[in-house]
Amino acid sequence: MRRQVTRSASLAALAAMLLLAGSPAFAGKERIEIDETAGATLAQASDEDRRRPGRPTRERQELPAVDASRVPPPQPTLPRETIPVPDRWRIVEAIGVNARWWDPYNQNVLKGDRPVFDDWFVNLSLVSDTVYEPRRFPNPTGIQATTQAGAIDQFGKNRQTVFNENLIVTLSFIKGNTAYQPPDYEIRIGPVFNYNKVSVEEVGLLYADPAKGKTRGDQFVGWQELFLDYHIRNVSDRFDFDSIRVGIQPFQLDFRGFLFQDLQLGARLFGNRDNNFWQYNVGWARRMEKDTNSGLNDIGAKLRDDDIYFVNLFRQDWPVLGFTSQAVVAHNDNRENDRRPFFNENEFQERPAPLGDQRPRKYRVTYAGLNGDGHFGRLNLTGSLYYAFGKDDHNQYAGDGSSADIRAYFAAAEVSWDFSWVRVRAQAAYASGDNDPTDGKASGFSAIFENPQFAGADTSYFIRQQIPFIGGGGIALTPRNGMLTDLRTSKEHGQSNFINPGLILLGVGTDFDITPEFRVSTNFNRLSFDTTDSLEFLRNQNAIDDEIGYDLSIALIYRPTFIQNIVGRLSAAVLVPGDGFRDIYRARNDSEDFFYSVLANLILTY
Repeated sequence: MRRQVTRSASLAALAAMLLLAGSPAFAGKERIEIDETAGATLAQASDEDRRRPGRPTRERQELPAVDASRVPPPQPTLPRETIPVPDRWRIVEAIGVNARWWDPYNQNVLKGDRPVFDDWFVNLSLVSDTVYEPRRFPNPTGIQATTQAGAIDQFGKNRQTVFNENLIVTLSFIKGNTAYQPPDYEIRIGPVFNYNKVSVEEVGLLYADPAKGKTRGDQFVGWQELFLDYHIRNVSDRFDFDSIRVGIQPFQLDFRGFLFQDLQLGARLFGNRDNNFWQYNVGWARRMEKDTNSGLNDIGAKLRDDDIYFVNLFRQDWPVLGFTSQAVVAHNDNRENDRRPFFNENEFQERPAPLGDQRPRKYRVTYAGLNGDGHFGRLNLTGSLYYAFGKDDHNQYAGDGSSADIRAYFAAAEVSWDFSWVRVRAQAAYASGDNDPTDGKASGFSAIFENPQFAGADTSYFIRQQIPFIGGGGIALTPRNGMLTDLRTSKEHGQSNFINPGLILLGVGTDFDITPEFRVSTNFNRLSFDTTDSLEFLRNQNAIDDEIGYDLSIALIYRPTFIQNIVGRLSAAVLVPGDGFRDIYRARNDSEDFFYSVLANLILTY
């Protein structure tokens, strides 16, 4: 009985082993041996691998050689499990995924998804930025002439329309394994093709020569990026690095563009340390002349005698997790006092500014600033604080050729809270003004090239529009896409001016994410001058009130694909004038004492 049971158990064990021998877990095994007490010996694989008792095992056949530079060799006891491919970038093609150059959402050699040769990648970006903008702001009646019969008022008709189209091309050649570390090299080329057309209701606004009419159409090609980026070294196994970039490139010295945000010729050494907790920039920029009507870089014009040197340092997660702190020191060395007067393409004088005694000037000013951006728990916070000090060699207001010591301040902050799909914001900004234009002290704050992303940015009427102060092409109270009342001719061609009325801005705003595709933003700002002494001196007008007025704006933003490749925006803004604005720009009748702008913008990105 015991022998029969043992035999039956042996047969059951043999059957179980036969089943297991066919499973993947046993694939590749040379043989499976069962103890003689089980009653059998099982040999796996082909008949050639079977042996008779007492015979030696045949010598194993060597596997074919594998290129170790392509794939890792298989284990000696396992069959080959991998197939060599030319490189890892083309694996997707081997499994049937083919690239389509017109499709940026899938594998595309033009979007850097695989190298074109060796480890060199190409990244092509195309952006169409279209703007249509009806607007109204106070237009001075031309000095030489007007087309309005019987018009004897200081200000004329004030409706304008602007059409502007930018086709932005960015082509980058990148070498390196960019998925894990900064690129070894990057060469970037960025031309911008512009067409613009402006229509106004008064002559002498678009051209200094009134005979040229009230409509202007222009086109221009500017080079906004043209640089080489070289990765010097990695300094840690977490890819902390040092790199240098030389050429026409973007510069932004703080989070919101209060001091200097532009694309200029220069050099920048940058990198990070301590697992990216510390980041630094050390740089120099030489300002280029701009095309007057498009605002793009004009590489055919002579470089300006205007240099910017800067150092900034970022600290991530300080003083709390989720907040980034930054310290910056920038020096602006402007030496444009020994050149002939500069006139823009529309024949208006830009340097020296047609202000005061109109003598050429130079200045050296240093900006020391602290900035922060991030959140403290649920509270989002962005803040900036700047102190400007230096010397202006000629005070245009004094008339005696004396210099002025620059001592000026700027502060701005935005606080916001998020409640599900709603964000509520509060914002404030202060730029010091000068309360005595002739005392040898310049205490009005002026930036190098501001482009503030703040208080509604270009949705805001006051920030978006260039409001003229003296003449259609002369001094502006505020520059286009700027909020400082620094009485300069323009950001593109003009010089900073530290004798100005300053600014106080207080406001609130909201962002409503109605759907993932649709957002509504609102802003309400109260604006006033810090002091009006410089305005009263220039206009020979007493008792100008410090209230500018109220700026109200709303923007509708639609992204049908949920991302930034198609963005449509429609915004409207009005300025309700205060007593100070009316003192300077008193309209002919109440119906024209109302200033607005409408902005229709469509951005398409490839």
